[in-house]
Amino acid sequence: MLKIMASTILIGLLAGCAVGPDFKRPASPAVATYTPSSLPASTASAPTRMGGSQHFFTGEGGNPQWWQEFGSAKLNTLIGEALQASPTLTAARATLRQAQERYAAQAGSTRYPQVDASLGGQRQRFNPNASGLSGDAREFSLYNASVEMHYNLDLAGGNRRTLEALAARSDYQRYELAGAQLTLVSNIVTTAVTQAGLAAQIQASEEILQSQEEQLELIREQLRLGLASDNEMLVLQTQVEQTRASIPLLRNQLQQSEHLLAVLTGRPPGAKGLPSFFLREFTLPAVLPLTVPSELVRTRPDIQAAEALLHAANADYGVAVANLYPQLNLSANLGSQALTTGALFGSGSAIWSLVAQLTQPLFNPGLPAEKRAALAAFDAAAAHYQGVVLESLRNVADVLRTLENDAQRLSALFAADTAAQSSLELMQSKYRLGAASYVQLLIAQQQAQQTQIDLIEAQVQRLVVSVAFYQAMGG
Repeated sequence: MLKIMASTILIGLLAGCAVGPDFKRPASPAVATYTPSSLPASTASAPTRMGGSQHFFTGEGGNPQWWQEFGSAKLNTLIGEALQASPTLTAARATLRQAQERYAAQAGSTRYPQVDASLGGQRQRFNPNASGLSGDAREFSLYNASVEMHYNLDLAGGNRRTLEALAARSDYQRYELAGAQLTLVSNIVTTAVTQAGLAAQIQASEEILQSQEEQLELIREQLRLGLASDNEMLVLQTQVEQTRASIPLLRNQLQQSEHLLAVLTGRPPGAKGLPSFFLREFTLPAVLPLTVPSELVRTRPDIQAAEALLHAANADYGVAVANLYPQLNLSANLGSQALTTGALFGSGSAIWSLVAQLTQPLFNPGLPAEKRAALAAFDAAAAHYQGVVLESLRNVADVLRTLENDAQRLSALFAADTAAQSSLELMQSKYRLGAASYVQLLIAQQQAQQTQIDLIEAQVQRLVVSVAFYQAMGG
């Protein structure tokens, strides 16, 4: 009997086919470049620490641990700790395990026959008079032991489509984990760079404030000697206090970045031991690995996740189609039954049964509706995938343009800062000699202050947009 069951299962496995369309990966974008006009082979440069030229190259060879390209050992250590301690990643890993175990559970329930063993006993009283017979009532015990086997031949492939959908959703969670890792690392690098930029701005503002306070003391002395007016002193004092007021705002942003960095690495905001970052510790990546559009869809986690959802929707549609086809279920039972436990496993107590049941839906209006609903879900998943691809291409295009424009901006700001510092030194000399007015000196100071702060911001921005480039490429 068991041989007959096994043979029937084997025939069903060989003959069965999964109905519904097989999944085909979407075609790669039919574009060769990200922007309408061609990009330069390298960005503009400026003779400053973060002003170097960045070159693009296509092909293999990018560093998977791309954050190491920024040259900060402290940053590398911090990211290594965050990848282990982040609650976000811990949750994503657990969700992935859940999806994998759901697939394993479904595979175990549908790929193989289900075998159950049972052992039971009962005490019965039989009264012949209840059946119109004569005789005295009798009591007896009945014992049974059996092994039962159940299997669905899956003629239309509905079970296989269900497993295919679960596998695709497992892939989706895997890509979600990769995306969470990429986002976490990008946020840590960006926050560390921002922290370094804020520290540099605070230092520059404090130096400017010190210079202004010295100038204010000089004006007060000139006022005492009758060489300056009250208005000149009040104007400079206003500027001093405005500069002083800007420092707490910068310090507040710096402290918030410290709190954010702690949380990103899985620590409370009040935790100690977090490193402080400074601009001099970072290196601007000189070579950037550019992935062509046709390959971007195979490297970005968000696109891969959208493709996995599309695959799952395709498999769900196959399940809905399979529900319209016949279902063949087999079951077998082999056991023994006796009135005493001693005779339970004797040669004369064996019992068995073999059942095959073929079920075909004849009238069920809900099944065609489920098929149409699954097809609509597939169409929605396809549109979602297309939207994710387009947004990804736009993201890359924006980053590439920003890389070039920020490089040009930094180059111009460096030239402006050099000119402003030279102008300020010249104006200070003229003012000491009485060849320049106080208003001229004040204008020169304001220009020098603003260009210096802008230069620091531009240096930070070049690092930040480099982080955005690696993130746009999918890490």
